[in-house]
Amino acid sequence: MVVSTKRTSAWAEVNEKGDLVIPHDVAARYGLTPGARLRLDEGTNFVRMHRPISQLTKIYIEPTIACNLDCVTCFRNGWNETGGRMSDETFEHIYESLKNMDPLPDVYFGGIGEPLVHTRTIEWIARVKQLGVPRVEMITNGTLLDENNARRLIDAGLDMLWVSLDGATPESYSDVRLGAELPVVLKNMRRFDKMRKAGHFPKPEIGVAFVAMKRNINELPAVIKLGRSFRAKHFSVSNVQPATPQMRDERLYMHTLSDTAYMDGSKNVPHLSLPKMDINETTRDALFAAFTSGCSISLAGNNWGGASDVCNFVEAGTMSIAWDGYAAPCWALMHTHTSFLKDAPLTNHRHVFGSVAERSLVDLWMDPEYVAYRERLHNFGFAPCTFCGGCDLAHDNQEDCFGNPSPVCGVCLWAQGVIQCP
Repeated sequence: MVVSTKRTSAWAEVNEKGDLVIPHDVAARYGLTPGARLRLDEGTNFVRMHRPISQLTKIYIEPTIACNLDCVTCFRNGWNETGGRMSDETFEHIYESLKNMDPLPDVYFGGIGEPLVHTRTIEWIARVKQLGVPRVEMITNGTLLDENNARRLIDAGLDMLWVSLDGATPESYSDVRLGAELPVVLKNMRRFDKMRKAGHFPKPEIGVAFVAMKRNINELPAVIKLGRSFRAKHFSVSNVQPATPQMRDERLYMHTLSDTAYMDGSKNVPHLSLPKMDINETTRDALFAAFTSGCSISLAGNNWGGASDVCNFVEAGTMSIAWDGYAAPCWALMHTHTSFLKDAPLTNHRHVFGSVAERSLVDLWMDPEYVAYRERLHNFGFAPCTFCGGCDLAHDNQEDCFGNPSPVCGVCLWAQGVIQCP
């Protein structure tokens, strides 16, 4: 059987008034309602439209910061918070807000803790799915995914299950995820796969989240192979954000932060345009030298530097609700925690815009201060702290040398495409 890979294009047209008319279904999908403002980026042969800052497309819900493991990569190694769990009352505020939203956003259950530690998480997944939420996701370390929880998640209508897998052998896995055993997780995931309804597109879909470090990067191919053994469809790789001094030496991106090849838009940097080609013993040394040549690089027309100075949380129209009900723009701002920018400690202070106990999700989203903050992130006029990182202002996210109000995002590794969440 031959499967067609031809893509179906959507077409816009210019009417007699000179206005660009976009198909209604596309406009609705991207929040292009009357009065919406959106940013345009011009490329060599295209104009890219960004999602309006008024469109809320996805809500991250953190059921708990408690966890049954003690992973070396975890945020919790860099803070002083004690365990917290979302109350039924807090979730009801979220649920009531969702009931009154049109269109409904996607919902993702996850944060800093393990969602399955909270006894209500699966029940809450079922309830938001019954509301008609288009896509509901959850992330887990896989250790608590016994047969009962697996059946309940499937019956709840979960659309996507992410499992964290940072090693391909029992030894390397337990070296990162203290208290967990890889054979148990693999057994749980393979059973979960078999319990899904048969078909070419079984639900929930399965994804693997991998945190890359010096100690495990060579195992990434084997981790992908393990994921395919339980029919994972998605693989998400992030660098580690060190929460302790010991984890600084595990970073794989220090050259990336200091190399101007990854600074998008600099007219003073030579540009290197590469085609697609095989990466093998013949090409790898030459390609490695090209990638570290100091040039701004594009691969098959896609600029690698385009991942810099971009907040994917804001670009994607997401909001994060911490376990206590307070709304933050992203995972990194839900909790005050310590990490490292280059070799100096960096304190990321919590920044929230109100509580679901006091205001609806829509009211929180359209808070004037929150809207202004998202506009600043779209323009990203912050000091380039991740590339410089040398002044006294780079020790936290409170202020920068450009005079931006708190929180400043020039210190954010997510915005440089270094750290990412599934």
